[in-house]
Amino acid sequence: MPQLTETQINNDAFVQVVFMQMATSNWLCQSLYAAAKLGIADLLIDGEKNYEELAQATGTHARSLYRLLRFLASLGVFAETQTGNFTLTPLANYLRSDIPDSLRAMAIMNGEEQYRAWGEIIYSLQTGKNAFEHLYGTNVFDYYNQNLEPARIFDQAMTSYSVVQNLGVVQDYDFSGIKTLVDVGGGNGKLLTDILAANPKMKGILFDQPSVIARAFSLIESAGVQDRCQLLTGSFFESVPSGGDAYILKMIIHDWDDERAIAILKNCHKAMPENGKLLIIEQVVPPGNQPSFAKLLDLHMLIMCQGGHERTETEYRHLIEKAGFQLKRIVPTQSGVSVIEGVKV
Repeated sequence: MPQLTETQINNDAFVQVVFMQMATSNWLCQSLYAAAKLGIADLLIDGEKNYEELAQATGTHARSLYRLLRFLASLGVFAETQTGNFTLTPLANYLRSDIPDSLRAMAIMNGEEQYRAWGEIIYSLQTGKNAFEHLYGTNVFDYYNQNLEPARIFDQAMTSYSVVQNLGVVQDYDFSGIKTLVDVGGGNGKLLTDILAANPKMKGILFDQPSVIARAFSLIESAGVQDRCQLLTGSFFESVPSGGDAYILKMIIHDWDDERAIAILKNCHKAMPENGKLLIIEQVVPPGNQPSFAKLLDLHMLIMCQGGHERTETEYRHLIEKAGFQLKRIVPTQSGVSVIEGVKV
């Protein structure tokens, strides 16, 4: 056996460390989940606390909680200022519940139903079906309609996750010239309120299922755009509201297979005037081995939604042309998503 050089040994050791980090990343995910679920960051808002005090406040075993916090502090999530005392860090701030761009709900959501669904990844790979429905006996959308607390966490997670995404969309896409924007499947209205705030002459229509729209009123009012925003309910598989000169769908099309995605887009086509704009906000999968969060999200969609997946530019072109649109351009944003712009023909 040939003798390895020192450089090769060092390289192999580095590669092994990288692989180990990848293979144990679910440990980190669940550690963040535990800290988020227990509300540790909120308990540290007023200053550092000893782990025994934190354990008493959270109903946990003191030494075990210390071991969790020591690990997270080693990664910059919390800091141990002296033996047994912990304080917030910039990373730990995202686990607080009192800041607009908090990711606490995201950490909780990823550590519960979605974490368990990922545990069934082999089922999805063997069958092509979503592991979530296999595990819970219902699709993810019906699950949230039937389970109020997970639905609340999901709403919070999507709202906070959207803060950065929406900023990129609002800053990098020119919405001027649009008089009325229809947000199809717009959830609690975070994207639409951000766009309306940046475009004071624009009117909006928020459209989603009744149970979702019921959770949107407070956000619309707090954003101060209720006089320019109409809330309507229904199913985008049946129809979408008329009255808009542009229709926007953010992270909607990736939930569905081509047949159902085209059905949604055809309903938008039917509702809008000639030369109306279609704006699809999604991740676009790049070619080759280029690293991209879209490729990981694509796998997530396999596990979570039957037929859901991320698409390439070519695949999006196919979809919108099948629905009666012409692809005009794809506008990348600084937040990772792109604005896929089509025009009714």
